[in-house]
Amino acid sequence: MFGQPIRILVTGAEGQVGQALQERVAEQSSAIELIALPYSRLDITDTQSVQRALAEHLPDYLINTAGFNDVDKAETEQERCVAVNREGVRNLAEACAEFNVPMLHLSSDYVFDGHYASGYTEQDDGAPTGVYGASKWEAEELLRQLLPRHIILRTSWLFSECCTNYVRSTLARALQQNPLLAVDDRRGSPTSALDIARVLLAVVQQLHNGADAWGTYHYSGAEISTLYGFSEAIIEEARQHDERFAEVTLKAVASADYPTVAQRPSSSILVCRKLLHTFGIRQRPWRPELSEAVRRLYPAQPDS
Repeated sequence: MFGQPIRILVTGAEGQVGQALQERVAEQSSAIELIALPYSRLDITDTQSVQRALAEHLPDYLINTAGFNDVDKAETEQERCVAVNREGVRNLAEACAEFNVPMLHLSSDYVFDGHYASGYTEQDDGAPTGVYGASKWEAEELLRQLLPRHIILRTSWLFSECCTNYVRSTLARALQQNPLLAVDDRRGSPTSALDIARVLLAVVQQLHNGADAWGTYHYSGAEISTLYGFSEAIIEEARQHDERFAEVTLKAVASADYPTVAQRPSSSILVCRKLLHTFGIRQRPWRPELSEAVRRLYPAQPDS
């Protein structure tokens, strides 16, 4: 006789990872029951709504994928960013503690200042340079204090075919500017939302089978790139589907010549050995995932 499916409540279900989790679970529906709540059904900044959601659904685990993720807007909408990224996590952690529910939480390479060219491990202290990164780091610290049974999973350069991300913005810019400017002095590893969903579900299943491995982990795609290299791969994939990209060329620029409102880490490299050694989860290459994400955008890619 099969056991009961693992019951997981997901916040931010309309986002990249929220949607990817729903897709992954649809492929293995007998093992997991997913309660996917978008912002319209659960605002994590509303303490009472969070309490009601936990009381109503009584999940085995909570995965928080909700977040204020516009790094530049965070500098001008600081109050909203902090409310979602820090206080929302506080609300979830306190409710999870009350209902004895473990929590998995997505964090970011932006908790670091980007000065370690060799990459960051889980033991490195946070040193965020902007409002967004600070809100993510403070949320981590709160979660560590409030809920012993937690997993913090930091990732970098997240992409998918949905929502706002670097793949979609690069394709849009390429149709408006030629040559396409791409920063060549920022290094990191692109990471597919579907790949992150795979990792989160694999961790949950091992925890559910008795693994006592709470704490902070890193996961990103297997290959390190520059943003220029990532942009080049995106355009190459797009050429397979849309002739408008045939004549697009790229021009490498320095970060200093491509200013943004918020400062970005020059190194977003996350060392992922701890996740491998603890859970046996290996990094996967991001290029096949990129190919699939771009393919899914067609024929949805706008004409202009």
